[in-house]
Amino acid sequence: MAAFASFHTSWLLCLALLLLGASILPENTAEAHMALLYPPPRGGYGTKHFNWRIHEFIGSRGFKYPCGGYPRGPVTPLKAGQLVPVRFWTSAIRDASRLPKKSIPQARHGGGLCEFSLSYNNGRTYHLIATYSKTCPDAVYEWPVRIPDNVPSCNKPGQCLFVWSWTAALIPQFYHNCADVTIQGVKNGKLPEKGIQLYDFKGHRMNVVFPGDRNSKRAGPGPLKKEVAEASRRKRV
Repeated sequence: MAAFASFHTSWLLCLALLLLGASILPENTAEAHMALLYPPPRGGYGTKHFNWRIHEFIGSRGFKYPCGGYPRGPVTPLKAGQLVPVRFWTSAIRDASRLPKKSIPQARHGGGLCEFSLSYNNGRTYHLIATYSKTCPDAVYEWPVRIPDNVPSCNKPGQCLFVWSWTAALIPQFYHNCADVTIQGVKNGKLPEKGIQLYDFKGHRMNVVFPGDRNSKRAGPGPLKKEVAEASRRKRV
């Protein structure tokens, strides 16, 4: 009887541990959406505020605009004219130090429109610096983005942002991640006048999608060569 009681207790303990483990796993891990990985965004993978929700779209379960509502994150120093090797994250990534294999599952929603911008006032206004269409985002590729050569410096804590926004192709959802940065710019510098497009959340046009590559849960063909050339080239505002 004592042996049975011991076995019964051990079985209950194992079951409790299994249930506890299941309860703390990230929700819908296999179906997690896309998020910015580098530069590391507010609430991003590897930051102290990371909670597995960085991949949410704006409006999902209270996920807020701008920047998902996260507090300030790690600061990445950037310079005018610098080429930034942007990377994306999905929860299936196990080693963020290198690009994953093309077989990795990722909820890309068929790609769509990715816009990269700078904000010098904590997300109140944005200055568009690069665009990738149809095949973006995708975690198995780098997406180079050049900071314009003549942008002004920005060193105010919590105000300077490198921003990725994405309007998906197969479903009307808008994603918005913000990386805290400093920018070593030039005296009397200028910022691009064009801003970013905002869709699919409260106060903005709804049910908007953009053309994509139709690859919903697997890698696409990668960034278009002409867009890589445009996003990478040296330019002045």
